[in-house]
Amino acid sequence: MKSWKTWKDREYPVLKCIGIDPGLGRLGFASISREGHLFRPLSFGCIETFPSDPLPDRLHMIYEKLGEQIVCCSPDFMSVEKLFFGRNITTAEYVWQARGVVLLLAAEHGLPVLEPKPSQIKLAVCGNGKAPKEQVQKMLQRMLNLDSIPRPDDAADAIAAAITGFFLYSQEKKIIDRGGRHASIPFR
Repeated sequence: MKSWKTWKDREYPVLKCIGIDPGLGRLGFASISREGHLFRPLSFGCIETFPSDPLPDRLHMIYEKLGEQIVCCSPDFMSVEKLFFGRNITTAEYVWQARGVVLLLAAEHGLPVLEPKPSQIKLAVCGNGKAPKEQVQKMLQRMLNLDSIPRPDDAADAIAAAITGFFLYSQEKKIIDRGGRHASIPFR
């Protein structure tokens, strides 16, 4: 006699992603796990640096604090929101430097990096690539079964980047498993 497994009996691998909303003054991070279709927040928050501190010290603080988060949560991959800047070149320069620190940490810890665009994040979370920030935050609250909207905004953005990372990760893995494009993500 065959024994059938119900959907509740299936064993899903637990994947963990660290999502990053890059910034120099405030960098959002979120460690999220996914088992099957269920997302669970492990930790999220912001790393804040002081504008009065020298730039190298601020970058070093991001390096240290984010490194601690990576060691603590041991993610399988990283999802870093792609940056878009209109006209403020000075702000962009500092954020790109902070983003470089994030990518360095990913390389040091052997983490594959996915880089969703803001429109991809909104599409993955809300089903609409032009959704307003408030709608994204409310959807995150529902998806993660949180009591309130995740705060601050940078942490909510990092959560959304992590959730989008799961979709991109599985999509990329399917392409590679089927012999598709050369792996831009080193799967273990």
